[in-house]
Amino acid sequence: MATRKSSLPSSKRTPMPGAHAVGPVDPDERLEVTVRVRPKTPLPDPLGGEPGKRRTMTREQFEKAHGASPADLKKVAQFAKQHGLAVVEESAARRSVVLSGTARTFSAAFGVRLARYEHPGGTYRGRTGTLSVPANLRDVVEGIFGLDDRPQASPHLRIATSPEGVASPHAQGGSFTPPQVARLYSFPTATGTGQCIGLIELGGGFKPADLATYFQSIGVSPAPQVVAVSVDHGANAPGGGVNGPDGEVMLDIEVAGSIANGARIAVYFAPNTDRGFLDAITTAVHDTKNKPSVISISWGSAEASWTAQAMQAFDQAFQAAAAMGVTVCVASGDNGSSDGEQDGQNHVDFPASSPHALGCGGTRLAGSGSTITSEVVWNDGASGGATGGGVSAVFARPTWQSAAHVPTPGQKTGGRGVPDVAGDADPVSGYRVRVDGQNTVIGGTSAVAPLWASLVALVNQQKGKPVGFVNPSLYASPASLHDITSGNNGAYKAAPGWDPCTGLGSPNGAKLTSTL
Repeated sequence: MATRKSSLPSSKRTPMPGAHAVGPVDPDERLEVTVRVRPKTPLPDPLGGEPGKRRTMTREQFEKAHGASPADLKKVAQFAKQHGLAVVEESAARRSVVLSGTARTFSAAFGVRLARYEHPGGTYRGRTGTLSVPANLRDVVEGIFGLDDRPQASPHLRIATSPEGVASPHAQGGSFTPPQVARLYSFPTATGTGQCIGLIELGGGFKPADLATYFQSIGVSPAPQVVAVSVDHGANAPGGGVNGPDGEVMLDIEVAGSIANGARIAVYFAPNTDRGFLDAITTAVHDTKNKPSVISISWGSAEASWTAQAMQAFDQAFQAAAAMGVTVCVASGDNGSSDGEQDGQNHVDFPASSPHALGCGGTRLAGSGSTITSEVVWNDGASGGATGGGVSAVFARPTWQSAAHVPTPGQKTGGRGVPDVAGDADPVSGYRVRVDGQNTVIGGTSAVAPLWASLVALVNQQKGKPVGFVNPSLYASPASLHDITSGNNGAYKAAPGWDPCTGLGSPNGAKLTSTL
């Protein structure tokens, strides 16, 4: 008798824009897939409670209380055996089971037809429609990732260019080293000693010699300890120059590491797929070796490009981070209020739109020493980039945004306003960095996520404990930030208080140290 199957509606996939199927995949192609299972006990939403008084738990306590149950992991393993799939690894803390097998066996196991697709940016192995599992796993399995390996996210950086259009070591209008930006924002004089900053990277790599040269050149001593962590066979693989993913990796390390040079910088390398991205995040959140107290993410894409199961899994991972006192900072995107979509509508970037993340928007900054002379919304026009921001079409407005005057979304659902905070992002006032032996200036909201992550690391050191999920505290104390009231990101204009361009504003480190 055939096994009764249940579909997973949240797994629905459609082709990438401009993509078309060109034929079936090789049935003997070998893949790895991550199956995410339910928690043994649902996590109470840590958004509740008075800011500063929420209790956090250790990673070990979290796994014991809210990890996957042995019984559920066993059910997935039995299912795998029945379908000729092998269990590569399983993690109760991450609620995941990694399976390996051929395209043929996976197609039969999950009721899917895999095809090879071409799109303007290349090719990918893809699927359409929903996945299915046996009826006895319907309530156990929350998501299945890895069958489709389309590129899921883009790095949110913009490289300063000369009038000839080549990468420039000097941005017009005045660029800064990251420590100079930190001084303008009155960051505390701590070094982040005892903290670990986790960076999520979906490609590229770093060269230790470049980092050593860079930190020495800007007077950062000692240089931070930087370690690479492999996820889903991802690796520290530098190559491709400034315009490739190396630009993102080096920007993140050099911003975070030069401001919090006493912190350990753990760089989690994973493939640029929804599976790789998710597994990198859950690996960092539950890493009992490096134990990051803050995580920075500078990659993302419009909410419309994600499956519901992926957005749920990411948001749950950030919720777990909040429960364990880990702050997650995410770039809000570099394509203004459209987020690069071509349908004429407003969109926000995910994972910045998760209500359990600190969404980081962008400004253009001018000043010297410790004095800011001007700061406005970053918007260099359609070709130059602009800070992402707007209203989520997926996530409801959190309680701590209830007084923020977030615009009503056009959809029946959603309402979470993005971003929460901001910082220098315009390449015109960008960050002096070194990538693959070349000195250059880079901006984008990619720089703002590690900027805020470094601030959190400094505050954590001074407080002697992690500040954790900071959003409610920030919205309760908006005077701790520099309110940005001039400029727009397309559809939205800056205004006093929170706005969909720069959120609550850019950091005043001294006030925030007290607030948090």
